[in-house]
Amino acid sequence: MEHVVIIGAGVMGTATAFRLLQRGFQVTLLERALPGAESSAAAAGILGAQSEVSGTGPFLELCVASRGMFRGFVDDLEHLTGICCGYEDSGVLEVAMDPAEGRLAAGRAEWMMDRNLRVEILDRDEARKLEPGLSEHIIGANYYPDDHQVDPIQLSRALTAAVAKLGGRFLSGTRVVGIVSEGEHAIGVRTEQEVIHGDHIVLAGGAWSSLVQQMPPLRTKVKPMSGQMLQVEMRPPAMRHVVYGYKGYIVPRADGRILMGSTLEDRGFDKAVTIEGLNRISAMALNMVPLLAQARLSDSWAGLRPATEDGQPLLGQGPLQGLYLATGHYRNGILMTPATADIMAHLIEGKPSPWDITSFQPA
Repeated sequence: MEHVVIIGAGVMGTATAFRLLQRGFQVTLLERALPGAESSAAAAGILGAQSEVSGTGPFLELCVASRGMFRGFVDDLEHLTGICCGYEDSGVLEVAMDPAEGRLAAGRAEWMMDRNLRVEILDRDEARKLEPGLSEHIIGANYYPDDHQVDPIQLSRALTAAVAKLGGRFLSGTRVVGIVSEGEHAIGVRTEQEVIHGDHIVLAGGAWSSLVQQMPPLRTKVKPMSGQMLQVEMRPPAMRHVVYGYKGYIVPRADGRILMGSTLEDRGFDKAVTIEGLNRISAMALNMVPLLAQARLSDSWAGLRPATEDGQPLLGQGPLQGLYLATGHYRNGILMTPATADIMAHLIEGKPSPWDITSFQPA
């Protein structure tokens, strides 16, 4: 049985492990903290292939494909583990607050329709009928019925449980030092305690990926970008749709929690939550949905997004034989999880990727 060692047990690492275990591989996951406790747990969970992705080409195509896989992916996990992943299919409203944003929204709707992506162009009254809590000052909205959401914490729990149930091994609290190689082949991972050998190595370390040493240069480095989040509660639930604006977003959960985000800060691995950041998030949210002024504050946090210098993920065969990368997804990690896991499984099996990943090659 071939052994795969995966660096990182966030959603990328655990989803890849899930698909590999289903195919008969032996899998060991190395995690510096606890499975799913870092960027995956801090995300909002918007499956926004249209609302969050700008531009065209292979990246958009991969995001749309991954979005289309999500319902089946979640069904597999829930059937195996009994853990609800919080998948909601009510759609996303991209709201325009002024004429300039209205022109941006119109342009985005046009190129989406040119590519047969579903979008409904709503005026103010139509948008407020769909989501009554929206401000009366909005100009209009694009409605994306195929953009959904998932609860990242529940998704991580389900993935961790699925991997454990299928026989995967977790080594939590394990700090990776570097890749062990012989010639042009990766043969293992060096941790602070030992060397763990594997037939295949997957680097899915998120914002920490570039800290892994003893590896030839990659196309781009991965750096952390901090994003602060604010959570409030309103019961009974006061909103049904994700509301996406040009300065932030609001994500209502079925249980009355409402997530609001996010800042974008280049400050290394600092995950501090600041008054300035929360004030910006609050102002954005209240501008779009004024009734949130009555919500009860329940939590705040910051997560580290894995950003690359060129804005494209590192996805595919690495600079050593037997080394694969699944990192640098930035703001789209949750969305791209099912497709990334399938790509990794195909490549490790010696099969071609189901999608064009030429632009994402790590080396």
